[in-house]
Amino acid sequence: MILFENISKSFFDGKKQVQAVDDFNLRIRPGEFVCIVGASGCGKSTLLNMVAGFNKPSSGQILLNGEPVTGIDPRCGMIFQSYALFPWKTVLGNVEFGLKMQGIPRQQRQEIAGKYIDMVGLTSFADSYPCELSGGMRQRVTIARALANNPEILLMDEPFAALDAMTRQVLQEELLRIVDESNKTTLFITHSIDEAILLADRIVIMSARPGRVKDDLRINLPRPRHVTDQLATEYLDLKASIWSSVEEEVRQNMLFNA
Repeated sequence: MILFENISKSFFDGKKQVQAVDDFNLRIRPGEFVCIVGASGCGKSTLLNMVAGFNKPSSGQILLNGEPVTGIDPRCGMIFQSYALFPWKTVLGNVEFGLKMQGIPRQQRQEIAGKYIDMVGLTSFADSYPCELSGGMRQRVTIARALANNPEILLMDEPFAALDAMTRQVLQEELLRIVDESNKTTLFITHSIDEAILLADRIVIMSARPGRVKDDLRINLPRPRHVTDQLATEYLDLKASIWSSVEEEVRQNMLFNA
């Protein structure tokens, strides 16, 4: 579904050239939920933006179903940490916006939008505006908006990072239910090892800048997973192993930027 082939990305920070990603290679299969973790500045969001077509690699190529990404790609649905909702539109207006841009007739797009608003549990808030919603509810709107456009791939850049712990836990479980129902391939960026273990089929650990694949771990814990699983021995052993690998890169990143 997603193939990264020898991806490198550099950019200029003032007068200095920064190598964000170097020789990054990864294959994500259809229907997989893959989380990427790593030290701040290792290129996680840069990779996601290149898959979406917002940025281009300096070298290498990214393939979606065998076709190279050459620009913003409708096969991808992007979900940001900052919600990115239109404040002057209702929940329904936000969710149906992409469908409207595609020229889908009003009645049909409202039916499609209504289906996904119901899927995320916001039917009674369809006529509400973003300012009238909690942070968790706004993030559910962004998920519904992405799903309404029927993308093949969900790209999620720390979508729950700004939420309180309880709301985050509820939305993690809701996301897994929604992804399971819709069978979407998902690439999810997070700084939380616990979140990655709870969500992912695979966890990719990136090296400190320039970002490369350091480890690629398949998570074999049974589903459904729950926050209470964090006390299980197998979970704790896995978390300790991942943290040890990430901590090494965090320390290297601190030395690099000292």
